Amino acid sequence: MKDLIQAMEAGASSEEWAHVQVPESYLALTVHRSEIGMFEGLSTRDKNPEKSLHVEPVPVPELGPGEALIAVMASSINYNTVWSSIFEPIPTFGFLERYGRTSDLAKRHDLPYHVLGSDLSGVVLRVGAGVRRWKAGDQVVAHCLSVELEDPAGHDDSMLDPQQRIWGFETNFGGLGEIALVKANQLMPKPEQLTWEEAAASGLVNSTAYRQLVSRNGADMKQGDVVLVWGACGGLGAYATQLTLNGGGTPVCVVSSAEKAGLCRDMGAELVIDRVAEDYRFWSGPHTPDRKEWRRLGARIRDLTDGLDPDIVFEHPGRETFAASVYVARRGGAVVTCASTSGYDHYFDNRHLWMHLKRIIGSHFANYQEAWRANDLIRRGKIFPTLSKTYPLAQAATAVREVQRNVHHGKIGILCLAPRPGLGVTDQGLRDRGAGRYDVFRTSP
Repeated sequence: MKDLIQAMEAGASSEEWAHVQVPESYLALTVHRSEIGMFEGLSTRDKNPEKSLHVEPVPVPELGPGEALIAVMASSINYNTVWSSIFEPIPTFGFLERYGRTSDLAKRHDLPYHVLGSDLSGVVLRVGAGVRRWKAGDQVVAHCLSVELEDPAGHDDSMLDPQQRIWGFETNFGGLGEIALVKANQLMPKPEQLTWEEAAASGLVNSTAYRQLVSRNGADMKQGDVVLVWGACGGLGAYATQLTLNGGGTPVCVVSSAEKAGLCRDMGAELVIDRVAEDYRFWSGPHTPDRKEWRRLGARIRDLTDGLDPDIVFEHPGRETFAASVYVARRGGAVVTCASTSGYDHYFDNRHLWMHLKRIIGSHFANYQEAWRANDLIRRGKIFPTLSKTYPLAQAATAVREVQRNVHHGKIGILCLAPRPGLGVTDQGLRDRGAGRYDVFRTSP
C-alpha cells in the first residue's frame, strides 16, 4: 500500500499509476456471514455495530469487463452500513447470494464476508476490458448504483433496471476499504476543490436528495416551493436543505437540537423547528398516532411561512414522522420518501391523502445522470459537503455506531489510503471562493 500512497502524494501521471503494482490483499471493513445471529433477541437500539464489524485483510477481487479497481483514499458512513452491521431488516448475505447466482462473474460477490461502504473518493488503479472513458490515475468519486442494463426496463430510468443494486450494500467490495471494485459507469470526476474526505462524503446522500427533491423522477421542485425537510442536519437532510435554497425554494428545517438549528441557519435556512425543544410526539403509544400533534406541527409551519403549507415534504425518518408528513403537505402537494430510518412499517390517515389530492412518491438513490448532475453542483461550488468528523479506517466501527445513535451532524468521513486529512485539493482558487462553507459542520472526533 505504500506504493499507492506515494503515487498519490507525488501526483503520479497516468502512465506511472498504470505501472503501480496492485497488491494481493487490502484492509477493509467487513461483516461475517457466520455472525448473522449474534444479536438475536436484542432490540435494534441494543445491537452494537462495534461488535459485528471487522477491519481485516481481504483478497483483491478479480477485475471484470466494464469494471474498475480504485485505490480508495477516503469513504464515508451511510445508514445502509448501519443496517448491514446489525443484520437488519435482513442480513445482506442474501443479496450477495442472489447476485452470485446471476452469472459466473457475479459469483465473486457471494463470499462469507461482505466488504461494506457505498461512497468513495480515490484514484483509478486498473480498468477492465471495454472501459474507454476512465484510465489509471484518474481522480474520481463513485456513486452507488450498480446496474446490468440487459433489460429494456432500465433504459428509460436505470433505477428501474430489474438488476439494480446498491454497491457496497447489495454487492460486495464496497468503498470502506483500501481498494474497491466498481462498475465503470459508477465513476464521476472528483471535485478538484475538495479534500479526499470531503469528496467522499456526498456521493450517496447528495445524489439521493437530488433525485428525491429536484428530479422529475422525484418531487420536481420549483422556485418558490416550500419544502419541509426532516432531519435537516443529517446525511440526507443537509443536502436537501442546500438543494432547496440553491433551487429557489424555501426550506422549513426540522432538527433535534439548538446546535443543529444553528447549523441550518449557517447553511442559509431561516425557518427552523426544533422538534425536541417543542416536544413533538407523533405517537401517544406504540400503536396510537396523536393527531393533535399533526395539527400542532401544521400550525407551526404556517406560522413560519406566513400561512403556507409545504408543497413538498422531504421524508426519510419513516414510521415516526410519516403520518404527520402526509397531514401537513398542502392540498395537491407531495410527500417524497426513502430510507425509513425510524422504521419502515408506516402509518398514515388516507383521508388526508385522497381527499386533498396529495401524492406519495417513492424514491431510491438516483440514476447515473442524476448522480452526475448532483456531483456537478458540488464541482461548481453550488453545493458543499457536510463533513463533520473524520476517522481512520481502523476506527470505522466507532463511526458507524455514532450514525446509528444519531449523535453526529452531517456526514462522517473515513480515511482509507489517505494518510491524513486535508489532502487532495487541486484547485485552491475555487476552494477559496467557497471559504467558510467547507467547515460549517466540522467538529473534532
